[in-house]
This record gives sequence, C-alpha cells and structure tokens, in this order.
Amino acid sequence: MSRPRGDRQPGACPFTTRREQNHKTIVAIVDAFGYPSAEADLGMYRAQYGLPPCTTANGCFTKLNQKGNKNGRFPPENVGWAVETALDLDMASAMCPNCRIMLVEARTNSFKNLAAAEDTAAAKGAHVISNSYTGGDRANITPYAESYHHPGIAITAATGDDGYQGAAFPASSPYTTAVGGTALTKDANVARGWTETAWSGAGSGCSKFAAKPAWQKDKKCTMRMMADVSAVASPATAVAIYAPLNANQSGWTREGGTSVATPLVAGVYGNNGGAVNYGSDPYAHTDALYDVTSGSNGSCGNSKKKAYYCHAEVGYDGPTGLGTPNGNTAF
Repeated sequence: MSRPRGDRQPGACPFTTRREQNHKTIVAIVDAFGYPSAEADLGMYRAQYGLPPCTTANGCFTKLNQKGNKNGRFPPENVGWAVETALDLDMASAMCPNCRIMLVEARTNSFKNLAAAEDTAAAKGAHVISNSYTGGDRANITPYAESYHHPGIAITAATGDDGYQGAAFPASSPYTTAVGGTALTKDANVARGWTETAWSGAGSGCSKFAAKPAWQKDKKCTMRMMADVSAVASPATAVAIYAPLNANQSGWTREGGTSVATPLVAGVYGNNGGAVNYGSDPYAHTDALYDVTSGSNGSCGNSKKKAYYCHAEVGYDGPTGLGTPNGNTAF
C-alpha cells in the first residue's frame, strides 16, 4: 500500500524560480481518495498569496475520478490524503501560478488504482504529473510500472520521508524524475541568503528491480538510483497550505517532506513547458542546479564507494540527486 508523505510542523520556506506566463500547460496531481473542498481550499491558498484564480469556471481547475469522469462518482474523503492533495495543489500553484491544474483522484491508495489515475492524467493532456506517495521497490510492483511510462510527459515522484531505506516506487521507475529533499538555513554570508544541506528524512537508494536509465551514470549502483533532483523538504522550514483540518473544516496548516519537494519540481517543469525526455533533462543541464554538498539521510555502510548513497557530496548523490532548481532551464 502507498501512503502520503508529509510532516506537520511549523516553519517558513523560501523557494523561487522564474515564473512564465504558461496558461495552457497542465500540471496534474494524482492522489488517492476524495477531496470535496479541493477547489475551494485551493482558492483560499491562491487568494492569500495573490495568485490568479484557478477555478472550474475559468477553465484552470479540473477534478476527475480515476476513470477520467468529471461529473461521475468521486471516492469518499480521507482527511490524511486530502491534506496531501492540498499540499500538492498549493505547491504546484506556487511554482506555476499560470498553469492549469488537473486533480485525478484514485479510488483507493492501492497501486492498481493509483496507476489507473496516472494513465488518466496522461490521457487527458497533462504536461507533467506529480506523485507524492511511495511504496516498496519490489518485484510485484512491475505490473504497474508502465503506468509511469508516458513519453513526452514529465512524471515527478517523491523518494519518501524515512531517510536512507533503499529505493521506493514510483520514484524507482527509470521513467520518472525522482525528487529528494533538502534543508534550508538562513545565512546572510552567502548570496542566496540560505545554505542548503541534504534533509535527514529524504529517501534514497539503489533499486533491486528497475533498470538504470542511460543518462544516469553514478559510480556504484548498476540499477536505478534515486534521487535525480531535490527541493526543500525539511519540516523545520515547512510550507503554509490551506487544507482540511478535520472532516468538517479546512484551515491553515504547515507541511514538510518530499511531498513538498515533488510538486514544487512538477511546477518548475510546468513553468518551462518544453519538450520532456523522461528524467534526463537535469543530467544535461547541471549548471542550472544548485549542487548540495553536505548533510546525510542515514547510514549506508562503511564503503567509501557507496558513501554517496546517503551522504551529499560534490556532484551527484542519493539524498539530493544533482541538486535543486536554479530557475527553469534544467527542466
């Protein structure tokens, strides 16, 4: 079973990129269970931050069930997953305020249903699909792998919030962009105003089942390695979102985790809006990424050759991948 990622803790988070006027690009969010107040809650978030309205009426927001029906039966609400969905919608909005947003609600959090929702998002014209849930990297996940294989569509997937535990699906798919996490600390002595390290909770690892994509050439893992890139995820700098507080009320709360990072990167893909070749583009544009070179997400043994599995270093590493976005051009 898959589960949403995110930790409710206070804080504040800066994350900036160049915003394009991208009114036709569709960023799709795939999550499980229903969220009846999704459009209204999204409206509250966008109004608070001065973002243009994104509604069904103006054609910006679309909500579909996993069969692709916008007027049919939607699944019952699950508050935990609804919070996850709110986080995804808000972060995609923050990064690409002029993108159209499509929410596809899977009937349950089984990979059978999530995969069906993924295929629906692709069929309905998404340029990028964000997936903030994770499951085990195991052989019996293979029947669902093709649902995350859509040429020309950017598919972002969270690496998880449990630190170095090995690979996780769908981030372990060679057809996704696996998104790890970082921690930000204010620092007036650097030009950015912040220093960035690997977040201790970010997932990373070498898949036992998924083949390595041709563009990934790290030192030791012969199979698919995650992450590819990263963005801020630490709950210490959690982001404010407008989401269900319980089954009857929505309000402001704060969230962290790779569930923040994944839709942020999806929004950057949406801002760019250009051609996509699976997750290969960042590997060809490392100069447009901030290389994160310190921090760790756990212990990965005594081998120096495998130290990058769980320790940030110069160049590629597991917790942060190639680094974090510096504008849109790496995507």
